Amino acid sequence: MLSRRVLFFVGLAMSCLAATTIQAAEKWFEDFKATATPQQMYTFLYALPKGGDLHNHLAGAILSEWMWDAAIAQKSKGYSYYAKTSIQNCRDYGTDEFGGDKYLLLFRNITATTYARLGDCEKKEYKPLEALDAHEKSAWLNSMRLDAKFEGRNEFFDAHWDRIQALITNPYLVAEVLYRNMEAFGKEGVVYLETQNGVDGYARPDGTPLSTDETIAIFRERLAAKDAKATGVEVRFQNALLRFVPGAEERLKQLYAINDKYRDLYVGVNMVGREDNDKGYPLRFLPTLRELRHKYPDINLSIHAGEVDEPNYHIRDTLLLGAKRIGHGVNLITDPDMMRMMRNGPYMVEINLISNLLLEYVSDYSQHPFPEYLRTDIPVALSTDDRGMWDSNMSDEYFVAVREFNLSWEEMTQLARNSLKYSFLDASTKQRLLANYEKRLQAFKQTFQGKGMNGLSATTPVSYSFLCKHYQVCMQ
Repeated sequence: MLSRRVLFFVGLAMSCLAATTIQAAEKWFEDFKATATPQQMYTFLYALPKGGDLHNHLAGAILSEWMWDAAIAQKSKGYSYYAKTSIQNCRDYGTDEFGGDKYLLLFRNITATTYARLGDCEKKEYKPLEALDAHEKSAWLNSMRLDAKFEGRNEFFDAHWDRIQALITNPYLVAEVLYRNMEAFGKEGVVYLETQNGVDGYARPDGTPLSTDETIAIFRERLAAKDAKATGVEVRFQNALLRFVPGAEERLKQLYAINDKYRDLYVGVNMVGREDNDKGYPLRFLPTLRELRHKYPDINLSIHAGEVDEPNYHIRDTLLLGAKRIGHGVNLITDPDMMRMMRNGPYMVEINLISNLLLEYVSDYSQHPFPEYLRTDIPVALSTDDRGMWDSNMSDEYFVAVREFNLSWEEMTQLARNSLKYSFLDASTKQRLLANYEKRLQAFKQTFQGKGMNGLSATTPVSYSFLCKHYQVCMQ
């Protein structure tokens, strides 16, 4: 028998060999990071196989140009839209045509049905979308992007959503921009989209409501189309609850019923809305959720928490609600006990680097807690949040993470694995996508190690204004 001393040195040698193998396996990536130009790094990350986007608001994920194209195309289905291009002082500033306080909000869109109800003065404030001149169209496109230095959280919450509300009640438009997201994600290696998109509240051109069954049929038809299938992107939906409005508890009950009825499409419920509005505090919903759990099995919760400036206990309260994933989690770092509890799972934090910067939850990335979570074994994955309003994509999130936090190959690929492992997909689909990810990743790695950037010659990376403005990486 071998002595303990011999066994010790054999074990030590094997450990050193394993460590050397790991270092050697990653050295090619470290060498590439050290020498790559920003454009080369972005091309690499664009081509890199990825997993899923688990934190995605579909209405906020529509690039302005996609929204324009889809809105104009809706004439074939009887939908016409007008945009507010001027202010003629037709009414008191405190009220608008919707009974709210957004009269001064330019580039708000309305349907032809709403336009017909306006008085003569207010009609002069609006133009049909197709009649906008080049300057007005440019302003319309920019009105849906958070792209100016003076814009921030208030512009996003108080203006963007009001501008697009009439557009996103059209299920055909929403189905089309869902496809545009699938197409774009597929090209950058994303294979799963778990997007927040409701099934009620949609309307016909005359404003009469569509039933949930009618809307589901529209979504199913678009997802089953040949071009959608060709993207290679699996899609599932979450229902989103606006947490701070009156009657949110009853609304939560309705969303659970919808999730239960359409389980093949709807895999979760999410609570959204500004966390600095105290009327949406998490424990408000604990009695309702306990009631719902008596009735419905296996409804997943992925809830926004910790997307706020102040330290609080919203994340631990959100886990008490039954959440399996935390959206944002920026202030988790202020709760050390909760951080210890979340190490090594089973809960995951959905990280939205670009969103957190543009909405001013961090003033620069040196303040972001993402690397602390990642490197203390709190499960995390990158996601895009409202990518249309940021004018960004998933590859941008990876670029920020690598550039700002010096990710290793293993860290970068684990983010993609987590995005599939912690998804709300059924077990068989999840395992299929995970196995496929490993095959895609191995093929990518072998190609790049063998050919370098020449192996990516067929890659045509697409980036948008965020990367160009913040990093001067302007690919297309």
